[in-house]
Amino acid sequence: MNTLHHNYQNALDSYLNYILIERNFSANTSESYSNDLKRYLLFMQQSSRPMTEITNRHIEEFIGELYSIGLEASSIARNISAIRSFHKFLVVERLLETNPAENIHQPKKARYLPSVLTVDETIRLLAAPQAMNPPGKYVIRDKAILELLYATGVRVSELVNIQQQNLFLDAGFVRIFGKGSKERLVPIGGSAISWIKRYQTELRFSLVQRNSDDYLFLNARGIKLSRMALFTMVQKYAGMSGIEKNISPHTFRHTFATHLLEGGADLRAVQEMLGHRSIVTTQIYTHIDRSFIKEVHKTFHPRG
Repeated sequence: MNTLHHNYQNALDSYLNYILIERNFSANTSESYSNDLKRYLLFMQQSSRPMTEITNRHIEEFIGELYSIGLEASSIARNISAIRSFHKFLVVERLLETNPAENIHQPKKARYLPSVLTVDETIRLLAAPQAMNPPGKYVIRDKAILELLYATGVRVSELVNIQQQNLFLDAGFVRIFGKGSKERLVPIGGSAISWIKRYQTELRFSLVQRNSDDYLFLNARGIKLSRMALFTMVQKYAGMSGIEKNISPHTFRHTFATHLLEGGADLRAVQEMLGHRSIVTTQIYTHIDRSFIKEVHKTFHPRG
């Protein structure tokens, strides 16, 4: 499922050998290009598209996916450079007659996406609730929320509506109801699981009121948290962490996607975790086995 057909793989291996030996690219750049191009070729392969039939429009569709999934413009620019260089190499080596990437342009500054946290900034932000002095009453709840935001990339509206019956912590999943009540299962890493369990056993029971229903995260009045409360909470901890970027709960969604993709995760797997509706035809969108999704999360998420 995550393996390239031999024609694609042979072309990729030839190109990587070329940039390492003849172009003298650094090991880091070569690895980044390898990850970017494998993801690109898997995208084309899932459409049952031979190399000779890739067009400018198909490449634009792939780049559109990278934008919509939340990858930073600087990373998209590198993806484009890799794709252009790869296709130019194929033409020079006479493996292709024309270069479909010739007129693909780098992203303009105006298209830069909202702030994305570095791994170091993310760790600082996740640690902020425990750094409060004196510790606040809702530290465990807030810590569980931040960990869950980063572990899953869920939207704010999705997080506040999570109910306890949607948790399958022993299996490592949470059921999310997205836009249009579309349901998906998203993996949760061990750190988020442990903090959710601790919140449930040490704090939630004391917040429960008659009208609490089964919502996981409750406020002082025993009802589900509002989106604004979540926004305010994230900004408070961002300030405590000394992060000067414009941070909101949605920042975690972009950060989640970027960290996975930068680590080499498959585009389709990340799309499924985000509940993103593909901009390409539904026939291209292939179903991904749950065990594969969970393995991608465990392998590529920094807190998996």
